Amino acid sequence: MAFVSITRLRIRSVRFMPGFAVHTLRSLHQARRAEGLLGGSLLADARLVFWTSTIWTDQAAMRRYMTNGVHLKAMPHLLHWCDEASIVHWTTNDIHAPSWQEADRRMRSEGRPSKVRHPSADHQALRFVPPRPRPGGPIRPVRP
Repeated sequence: MAFVSITRLRIRSVRFMPGFAVHTLRSLHQARRAEGLLGGSLLADARLVFWTSTIWTDQAAMRRYMTNGVHLKAMPHLLHWCDEASIVHWTTNDIHAPSWQEADRRMRSEGRPSKVRHPSADHQALRFVPPRPRPGGPIRPVRP
């Protein structure tokens, strides 16, 4: 079994993009080297929306990544930078990243909003435009 983690973030202003970009690149660098990462994808969507899809050997591996290093340092900034943020997890027998359509479906049916300081009117109800169906940037593990 593998563990799937999907996140969706909407940055509330372009003025936050430089800091967000730096933290994203650093977090991707950390993720690619994280023990237990099987793969994933990043989708930069319209209107400052970003989706991530990562596949892990198990939930414990994902939590080790999430609660350590540069990812842990980036998370508090999202409270201020985002007006929408949500997450969904599930287990699967497939070690490949789900389609963005499947990620969207799961987010709407099983996802939960994350805490943000300046929520949009649609944040709590998870009302958002579906992701554009196009390939995202791969997140491939790097093994030492």
